[in-house]
Amino acid sequence: MFTRIDHVMICVPDLQQAIDQYRKLGFNIYPGGVHTGRGTHNAIAFNQDDYIELLAIRDQAGQKAAAGRPGSWGAGLAKFIAAGGGIRYIVLQSDDLVADVSAMRSRGVDVGDAIEGSRLSPAGQELRWKLAVLGPGNPLPIFFIQHLTPMAERREQVPGAGEHPNGVYALERAYMVTEDAEAAAATYAKVLGMPQPPLQRGTVIMSNMAVFQLGPMGLGIVQPYAPGPAADALQRRGPGPFQALYRTTGMGAAARWMQEHGMPPLARGVRNTGEHAMLATPAEACGAYIGFVGPE
Repeated sequence: MFTRIDHVMICVPDLQQAIDQYRKLGFNIYPGGVHTGRGTHNAIAFNQDDYIELLAIRDQAGQKAAAGRPGSWGAGLAKFIAAGGGIRYIVLQSDDLVADVSAMRSRGVDVGDAIEGSRLSPAGQELRWKLAVLGPGNPLPIFFIQHLTPMAERREQVPGAGEHPNGVYALERAYMVTEDAEAAAATYAKVLGMPQPPLQRGTVIMSNMAVFQLGPMGLGIVQPYAPGPAADALQRRGPGPFQALYRTTGMGAAARWMQEHGMPPLARGVRNTGEHAMLATPAEACGAYIGFVGPE
């Protein structure tokens, strides 16, 4: 079954510049290594049980060749980055990917086989997983992962994993924007094998949203009802992932860290839960909206 959101993939033109920017936002993020045979490299910021991935092209020719292979998640990557980058995929974790692929196919979902992949950390550690991507019959910006390397070993690649100056400890929710939340949510319900959630009103992103609960995390399918982050993302980039919302132990401490490192004050809003939230814009977060929620 799908147990949680594993990570968000934020694609950027320059990996080191993106690392520097996310450190200003208060994330403890370090180079993660190279994707063998795919022409890409990444950086990782671990939370308790999920992580942020910054990904960039390291070898243009190698990436182009890899993108041409059937079922590659790298297809269109260079074009996406050239258009401004940001969150390209939301990756869902499975505890048995072969079984989940079989279940999706039984529901009529077009999905590829669970294929093993790996990358080398800067210290030479091989990290292994199984990956499955949706086919052209279901072109959604998600894919599925089952880790073969235990979390404890994966966390060893990043010094001080999960110890962020901004106090972030978990992904709360990730959002997809669409022109029709009801229709899109029906498609996601079929793919995920879950009931379709009712729409609720989001007051920070100014959208009606259907939220699928994946373990402790929510995957929100949203349709703007007024100008705001979702409407901006839809106008700029069209349908797709645009925001990740992270829970922090202290919004005040996060804001002070950012101010001390040259960041302007982030926009503030009030969620439909009554909680206050801060939001970094695409200009401040390498093409993505990155939100923070928690006590002051």
